[in-house]
Amino acid sequence: MWEFIKNFDSRAIIFFQKYNVLIARLAIFTVYFWFGLLKILGFSPATPLVKTLFDATLSFFIPFTLFYLLFSLFEIIIGIIFLIKGLERLGIVMIFAHLFTTVLPLVLTPDSVWQSFLVPTLEGQYIIKNILIFASITIIGSKLTPLSEKR
Repeated sequence: MWEFIKNFDSRAIIFFQKYNVLIARLAIFTVYFWFGLLKILGFSPATPLVKTLFDATLSFFIPFTLFYLLFSLFEIIIGIIFLIKGLERLGIVMIFAHLFTTVLPLVLTPDSVWQSFLVPTLEGQYIIKNILIFASITIIGSKLTPLSEKR
C-alpha cells in the first residue's frame, strides 16, 4: 500500500509540474470569459454589487450601461489574453487592475459585503475568492523570463 501511495504521489507531482501553467491559464480564461459573458447577456448575479460600487465611485463620469458593457468586455478580453502565449504580462497587468476594482466594495460599500466583523456575505465571499486568481497569476508569472534577460 505504501508503494502505491508513493507512486501516486510522484505521478501527481509530475503532473502538477507539467500542467500547472496550462491549468492556471484555463482557469483564468474560464472565470473571466464566463463571468464577463454573463454580464453582457444580463444574467450575472454580480450586477447589483457592481451597480452599488459604480454609484459610489463613477456615476458622475459615465453612464452605467456603457460602463457595464465595457467592464464585461474587459473581463472577456482578460480571459482570452490568458489563452495566448506571449501576452501574459499584459494579462497580469489587466488582472491587477480588475482585482483592484473588485476589492473596493470591501471598503467602499461594506454593508453589501460584510454581515459582521470578518463574516462576509455571499458577495463578500465572491470577492475574497479572488485570492485564488492572484495565486494563479503568480504561477504564470513565475514562469516568465524577466525583461532584463531578454534581447
